[in-house]
Amino acid sequence: MLQSADSFTQNPVITRSQWMALLARAPLDLLENALGEQANQQPQWLRKPETGLMMIEARAGGTGVRFNLGEVSITRCALRLANTQVNAPVGIAYVLGRSHKQARLAAMIDALFLTTPDQALQEKILAPIKQHLHTQRVRREEKTETSKVEFFTVARESGANDEAEE
Repeated sequence: MLQSADSFTQNPVITRSQWMALLARAPLDLLENALGEQANQQPQWLRKPETGLMMIEARAGGTGVRFNLGEVSITRCALRLANTQVNAPVGIAYVLGRSHKQARLAAMIDALFLTTPDQALQEKILAPIKQHLHTQRVRREEKTETSKVEFFTVARESGANDEAEE
């Protein structure tokens, strides 16, 4: 699924919804590497990671009427970074699956971005995640390309056999 945050435009300003979309889909090892030593820090919990179910919707053909496709596991949490003042920004995260650690790390990065809105820091952390997601998408597209069927070619070939038999 292509997200707006997947685009590699040179827009220097990244919005919170864009970085949260990237963090929600980032694998655990990339989040750990991005935080380094801060990954082991204990945050001030506002809502500890909890796992539940969420109903997802789809559209027939991408444009039709919405319908309930099914439920997925989702983990969410809210926190403040340790050693910050009471009015410090709240980092939140929602991630697919049951990984409490992944939700905690994503929320910690969200809080870090809100605490220190440094563009270089955001780029340092988000660039590897963008690259990983882009590589994943390219691999998936290459894999599906191998199973692509050209129906016009099949129709022409079947028509050519009929003429040859006459």
